[in-house]
Amino acid sequence: MTTVLTLPVLLPMLGAAVTVIGSRSAALQRVVGIVVLTAVAVLAAVLLVAADERGPVVAELGGWAAPVGIALVADRLSALLLLVSTLVTLAVLVYAIDQRIADYGRGTASTTFHPMYLMLCAGVSLAYLTGDLFTLFVAFELMLTASYVLITRRTGASRIPAGMTYVTVSLLSSLLFLTAIALVYAATGTVNLADLAERIGTLPGGVRSVLGLMLLVVFGIKAAIVPLHFWLPDSYPNAPGPVAALFAGLLTKVSFYALLRTETLLFSRDKPWTLLLVLAVATMLVGALGALVQNDLNRLLSFLLVSHIGFMLFGLAVFDAAALSGAALYAAHHITVLATLFLVSGLITRRTGTVSLDEMGGLARSSPGLAVLFAIPAMTLAGIPPTAGFVAKLALLQAGAAAGLGPQVVAGVVVLASLLTLYALVRVWVRVFWGKPRPPRPDEDPTDEVLVGTARTSMPMYAATAGLVAVSLAIAVFAGPLTVLTGRAGVDLIDRTPYVDAVLGAQEGR
Repeated sequence: MTTVLTLPVLLPMLGAAVTVIGSRSAALQRVVGIVVLTAVAVLAAVLLVAADERGPVVAELGGWAAPVGIALVADRLSALLLLVSTLVTLAVLVYAIDQRIADYGRGTASTTFHPMYLMLCAGVSLAYLTGDLFTLFVAFELMLTASYVLITRRTGASRIPAGMTYVTVSLLSSLLFLTAIALVYAATGTVNLADLAERIGTLPGGVRSVLGLMLLVVFGIKAAIVPLHFWLPDSYPNAPGPVAALFAGLLTKVSFYALLRTETLLFSRDKPWTLLLVLAVATMLVGALGALVQNDLNRLLSFLLVSHIGFMLFGLAVFDAAALSGAALYAAHHITVLATLFLVSGLITRRTGTVSLDEMGGLARSSPGLAVLFAIPAMTLAGIPPTAGFVAKLALLQAGAAAGLGPQVVAGVVVLASLLTLYALVRVWVRVFWGKPRPPRPDEDPTDEVLVGTARTSMPMYAATAGLVAVSLAIAVFAGPLTVLTGRAGVDLIDRTPYVDAVLGAQEGR
């Protein structure tokens, strides 16, 4: 299992190297990407089964035992999110490959897309599996470096400001993260998460509060928590469809996972976290209200992405096993549904030539399959029974209702934000799919990464999007076993003992 634990990081890195070496062969790049991500998905499933049956799986890199050496750890939470994230990256890659074939021909290779895509996947895997803060920083830098390239590839002048905003904010958050790690090491003498779980409690209360707030700000920026969300609605809408789908599905959830892991492991609480309850309310309402006033489809989805980060924050803020279980299940569902909606947005833009809702209409007649692909994830995001969104949201509401007055009030806000989400998506449905069909607008920038306004879409792009819809439906179908699994994960997060013993006890059992 030690070898299996390292491969989700190593295989994408090796695949990226192969795609660079074979950059003149488009077929080689495509095959390598699909084979690597399929293998990582299988490995993630193996790790999930092993972690659920035997407890956290630990690998000590270089033969150095924790806390001195670097440890990779897969528990129920990290393995579940790794599996769902890999399925999303695989579907998005299939979509992106076929989009490029349709636009530029089967023989056109890319010197940057496939290597950077696989490096981003390696960073995501490392972020889920790392057992120390500094390696988590390295994982974020891998993801961000790759994302800088992906979001600025063949960018026109109109998209440069948004790309610069994304790069600047990401660099500032990384600098703050590195500063926080330095302070943690200065105060405790370690960056190993399991070791920190035992040492943080010995620090003065003021020092613990400062370190906890610094990490909250760092991951709050990366996860787009209000009021640190300002960069996201300007950045994601300007990325090509597959890239926006990848970012929306993964990057904010990886950041939320990092926040969830650090706050539960290092700063355990025995009652709801008032500050995070307030931030959850602000995030849910600002995101939902912002979506209501958007005419740009991608900006609307970006604001809804922000809003639903607040749902996961609510689970973390309640800070008990049931709420953390709901947050984990909601994160798994959210990864799939937001990626799907951004892929559908790419299909819509490809047919209409615009992201303006005012200039669309009648797609239900001209493309009924596209209407179905939008309707299912839209209902899932709004939490309509019996979708995965409803199951995850119900778990959060039940946990909030049992946690006291403050969480009960926030649970009411969850219902309100869900209704606002439903209203925003119904507006999209009416304006995009009803009414009289309109002719596609010509591509305003034919030199950029993606051609739009073609009024045609190849079947593999539909199939990749439908595959993600199927994953979302599978989460609903298997909601019972998944709820049991995330329930055990929530207990582990509160207990902390299984994680700490697995990491620090690994060298004792030799």
